[in-house]
Amino acid sequence: MISYWLLKSEPSTWSWDDQEKAGTDMWDGVRNYQARNNLMKMKKKDLCFFYHSVSEKMIIGIVEVVKEHYPDPTDKTGRFVVTDVKAKKKLKRSVSLEEIKSSPKLSNIPLIKQSRLSVMPLSKTEWETIIKISEK
Repeated sequence: MISYWLLKSEPSTWSWDDQEKAGTDMWDGVRNYQARNNLMKMKKKDLCFFYHSVSEKMIIGIVEVVKEHYPDPTDKTGRFVVTDVKAKKKLKRSVSLEEIKSSPKLSNIPLIKQSRLSVMPLSKTEWETIIKISEK
C-alpha cells in the first residue's frame, strides 16, 4: 500500500528545478527527530509532495521514494537518515499554503498544525484533495 507524504525544502537550498535536473537524489539534511522518524517510515513507491518553504510556501511537484532510509552522509552524529527520491511530475498548478489553509478537508494536516516539521505524513484523502486543487 502506498503512503503519502509532504517534503519541505527551502528553494534557495534545494528547489524543484534542482530535483528535476537531478532526477533521483537523496533527501538529506533533516535534523528533527519527528521528521527523521517519518523518513524511516517511508517505503519504496510512496509518493511525496515537494513543497517550497520559507519565501514561496507552495506545493510544486511530486516525487517518489525509490530507496528506503539509510544513514545521512551529511550527519556527523550518525543519528539521522536520508531516503532517495525521484522527480515524478510538476503539478499543473502550484498549491499555496493559503489554499491549503482555506480547505476544510485539509484543516488537520501537519503543515498547518506543525508548521516547522519538514517531513510529514498525509492521508489519501488529503493527498487527493491537494491534487484536485492543483487541477483547478
